[in-house]
Amino acid sequence: MTASIRIQPLTAEAFAPFGDVLEAAGDPDKLINQGMCGRYHDRADLDFSDGRAGISLFEAQPRALPLKLEMVERHPDGSQAFLPMSQNGFLVVVAPDDGGKPGQPVAFLTRPGQGVNYRRGVWHGVLTPLGAPGLFAVVDRIGDGANLEEHWFDRDIEVSE
Repeated sequence: MTASIRIQPLTAEAFAPFGDVLEAAGDPDKLINQGMCGRYHDRADLDFSDGRAGISLFEAQPRALPLKLEMVERHPDGSQAFLPMSQNGFLVVVAPDDGGKPGQPVAFLTRPGQGVNYRRGVWHGVLTPLGAPGLFAVVDRIGDGANLEEHWFDRDIEVSE
């Protein structure tokens, strides 16, 4: 039997247990550059057990819906922020921790211009642009040691609209 997960819109409130939604919404915190630029200040809680923050670029191929969710991963030593550099939404899958394993996954669809910051240790799906390739700036922990745990599901899970 296949479990089905319905995609919901990404909102700060719905995503709060898993991390931060990164977007320029509402009024900026302050205006800079002679009043010509709105600054949305300090929007993510970067959290690293050691090492340092680094910025990498990820170029991901698009996937199609419905999506078979085969695995999720987490990073116990650091948060991980995904900032899209293109104006396309992408699929975000997260799951609460249930005794060291992922609980019931939840799926969100970002709007163009939204990014996410996964809290340290949050189970999440792989980078999943839909419909078009995605280029992302990724801010995460750079340091020694393994910072990746994967969990492969032993049941069929399908993510759909």
